[in-house]
Amino acid sequence: MATPLIGVPAAALRQTGRLFALGATVLALTFKRPFQFRELVERFWFIAGVTIVPTALVTVPFGAIISLQVGSLTQQLGAQSFTGGASVLAIIQQASPLIVALLISGVAGSAICADLGSRKIREEIDAMEVLGVSPVHRLVVPGVWACVLVAVLLNGLVSVVGVAGGYVFNVLMQNGTPGAYLSSFSALAQLPDLYVSEFKALLFGFIAGVVAAYRGLNPASGPKGVGDAVNQAVVITFLLLFFVNAVLTAVYLQIVPPKGG
Repeated sequence: MATPLIGVPAAALRQTGRLFALGATVLALTFKRPFQFRELVERFWFIAGVTIVPTALVTVPFGAIISLQVGSLTQQLGAQSFTGGASVLAIIQQASPLIVALLISGVAGSAICADLGSRKIREEIDAMEVLGVSPVHRLVVPGVWACVLVAVLLNGLVSVVGVAGGYVFNVLMQNGTPGAYLSSFSALAQLPDLYVSEFKALLFGFIAGVVAAYRGLNPASGPKGVGDAVNQAVVITFLLLFFVNAVLTAVYLQIVPPKGG
């Protein structure tokens, strides 16, 4: 009776090890020539095209909600002058990388997983291996780094749109003053906040690309297996992103002191 219970964590550990091995292989094959630059550009434009508009549309209400919530809280505490700084820090450090990562994994990651999964069940991946062509080098590496590049660039877009949306809603709906919003931001924010935001976006994009590629290369048989692999890739990526974000935030707060602290 104990054998099935022992087999479940053992299988999960094997899957986790294979996922980390694929990530290490992607890093190693990045420097192998010839690099598939054309494939990278094609994946980059596809991912950017399907994520820019949804990202901007999601960011505006998200920034407004954060600004309204933080503004309401600071009014209760009598610290309304710090609304701008608190809202902007929340958007740049936390909301922006997560929004980008969730959309990258949900839109681009699912597309990458479905593409690789369909190639796998049609035995195209096996044919490439028989011909001596590495599917990881040919297909996975450009897709992963396309996710990384789009995530880093979209993070800047999300930060700008989110801060602008929060500014408008704070000034128009909460009777905040533009000068207090900007001065509190400059008083609390510092350059490492932007650095950690971009690093989170880079790491989240890499995780989303690797998880999508791993599930796409290991689907169950048949079209249903590909669909299940896509769903699993999105769910696994979401769980990993929230866990990694919590770890990175805790480390950052311990290493980088607050401004003026």
